Amino acid sequence: MNKNALNRVGTLVGFVLILLWCLLPVAWIISLSFKSQEAVTNGSPGFLPQSGGGAGWQNYVDVIQDEQFRRAILNSIGISLTATILSVALATLTAYAVARLEFQGKRFVLTTALVIAMFPVVSLVGPLFDMWRTFGIYDTWIGLIIPYMSFTLPLAIWTLSAFFREIPWEMEQAAQVDGATSWQAFRKVIVPLAAPGVFTAAILTFFFAWNDFVFGISLTSTERARPIPAALSFFVGADPFNRPASLLAAGAVVATVPVILLVLFFQRKIVAGLTAGAVKG
Repeated sequence: MNKNALNRVGTLVGFVLILLWCLLPVAWIISLSFKSQEAVTNGSPGFLPQSGGGAGWQNYVDVIQDEQFRRAILNSIGISLTATILSVALATLTAYAVARLEFQGKRFVLTTALVIAMFPVVSLVGPLFDMWRTFGIYDTWIGLIIPYMSFTLPLAIWTLSAFFREIPWEMEQAAQVDGATSWQAFRKVIVPLAAPGVFTAAILTFFFAWNDFVFGISLTSTERARPIPAALSFFVGADPFNRPASLLAAGAVVATVPVILLVLFFQRKIVAGLTAGAVKG
């Protein structure tokens, strides 16, 4: 076997091992979601439920029919979409100013954004808890939307800035020569050309808001605003000392479906956005 063949075999083996490592937890939780609670309690081995130990789709039916779960899903959808729309809108304007305009304190803005993005989330829970209770927005949608925007805006600004820098000035100037105002040139020329970056910023913002657990469990106390990751931790079933692992697994699978669909539909735009500006030509 020649060297090229050995390299191909090594690459294939490495790819398979990485794929198994990444997909094993996913396969396990999907398998768990189809088992009955009795099978889980008795320690049913393997991925597939044994004879008489499978609940089938009943776990998913029970989870979807649960009022607490449905409320949490609606909270996550509303909070995540609102935070995404506001963050992307503000980040688009800020990134355009950073990329196109020369102003005093420009470097400070970028440095501050980077510092905020690296700030540990857990260190802000205590101060936000006290502030939100004082302001009357504890256990509300807005109480979660604000911190989500604070942590997603820096990443969105950096992503979009890279795209705006790659767009030639001449295209915007040509639109203005044709009679377009600065706002029209920005809205009808620049933003469409930066669509991959806008999609990437929106998807990453949505991921952060949808998957957040720390803020969701710390800044809420009832089902009124509690998102799905935090709600699953309160999903104890009839017996609080014997948590329904199979129902929790089904709920986790249902909560993961929107994220998987977004990745599948927009994977090319995500890659384009993350690699913007990486190669100069």
